[in-house]
Amino acid sequence: MTRKLRDDCFLHDSDRLTHAEAIAILRERVTPTVGIEELALDDSPSRILAEDVVAPRNIPAHTNAAVDGYAFAFQDYDAKNGSSLKVSARAAAGHAVTDPIEEGTAVRIFTGAAMPEGTDSVVMQEDTDTAARDEEIWVTIPGGLKHGANCRLAGEDVKEGAVMLRAGHRLRPQDTASAAAAGKATLACYKRPRVAVYSTGDEVIRPGEKLEPGQVYDANAPMLKGLIEAAGAECIDLGVLPDKMDTVLESLTSAANEYDVVITSGGASRGDEDHVVHVIEELGALRMWQIAIKPGRPMAFGQIGDCVHLGLPGNPVAVFVCFLLYVQPVLVRLGGGAWPEPARFPLKAAFSVAKKKTGRREFWRGFLVPDNGGSLRAGKFDRDGSGLITGLREADGLIEIGEDVTEVREGDEVAFIPFSEFGIRRF
Repeated sequence: MTRKLRDDCFLHDSDRLTHAEAIAILRERVTPTVGIEELALDDSPSRILAEDVVAPRNIPAHTNAAVDGYAFAFQDYDAKNGSSLKVSARAAAGHAVTDPIEEGTAVRIFTGAAMPEGTDSVVMQEDTDTAARDEEIWVTIPGGLKHGANCRLAGEDVKEGAVMLRAGHRLRPQDTASAAAAGKATLACYKRPRVAVYSTGDEVIRPGEKLEPGQVYDANAPMLKGLIEAAGAECIDLGVLPDKMDTVLESLTSAANEYDVVITSGGASRGDEDHVVHVIEELGALRMWQIAIKPGRPMAFGQIGDCVHLGLPGNPVAVFVCFLLYVQPVLVRLGGGAWPEPARFPLKAAFSVAKKKTGRREFWRGFLVPDNGGSLRAGKFDRDGSGLITGLREADGLIEIGEDVTEVREGDEVAFIPFSEFGIRRF
């Protein structure tokens, strides 16, 4: 069987990586691992294209009228004084005129109709006058029109042979419209990565169960399901792993044989009860990354054969941030997509932070604040705890603060990454 994943996919030689170093390793080494399937056009939005879509013909295929009016040959028209031309034919959308047009005449034409051979310009009907002469209709066209007026040229949108959509692109509704305009009924798309999710820890229980002293409800699993689906992958929630070595070993072995990716939340350290770490080392290869960021410093990247393991921290805010920064692009790339790099928008800070540690990049929960002039500034959630889900709920995005920054004063420029960059809508 051909290997889909390199044995050293997540190998690195540093005890602690910067954010940029971690991204560079992932971007270089993660490659698509899933298969390809042919999908009906209606089923393709949000899927990742596996093959380029090339225009098989000009789009539009024929030069056509952009308005209701009268088509004529510009050489028969007096551009300065206007002209009166006999109307000799009628052209409607879907009903092309195939017979030769009488020289020196006009054609009644409607929006979208193919321009009859020999005509090259259209006058809008509201700019004309018509009259009957000897049982024939004549149209008076005013002066001032330019050659090619009110015509949409063949190939004006896309030329034959042009690449309309490239492999690795996530299809949007407007992309499927382009494919439909090219006559594509199906598209070759990558299959969705199948992602298994485990929460970990004896203290973790699912909502709906009775909460006993020392227990916490699992907020990570439902959050991860939404994040995984927003990344274009399929999420399979496999429940909570207890702090029992044998159970963890059996569960992860089974999941690695069935799924493309296994994500665990919690247990991403090397404590006595962090069995996930030891099991991944026993079954495959584990690359523990201490990333110089806040929140979410401990991250586990590993693999069991062709299955990728991504070990997230346990606190919900750290899970959320680490997923957006590292897990989502990995899932997109494994699923055939181009590596997604979120846009950062420079905004003035509507807050102050007097002291920040150097040497680590921080991602604060931020929201948009309109100022009196109508511009937007970046506000900051006032508490930084990794367990405070309220901050995620109220935020519009992340404020990225570099490793060398020691303080932020109100009015300083900061980098704002909207959640919409990760497929998470504000409403």
